[in-house]
Amino acid sequence: MIKLYKDGKMSLNTLASKLELSVSETIDLLAEFGVESPIEYDDYLKGFEAFR
Repeated sequence: MIKLYKDGKMSLNTLASKLELSVSETIDLLAEFGVESPIEYDDYLKGFEAFR
């Protein structure tokens, strides 16, 4: 699934859902595999705060 994400064939949200993780947990997991996040973590937090 990570390869699909890296190849642009799966969104971050879809990957997180399939892995049963939050988006932030998925970003952390991707970082462990050396895959850069499409968004900065601070931007994610700002979006999350706006959502609440």
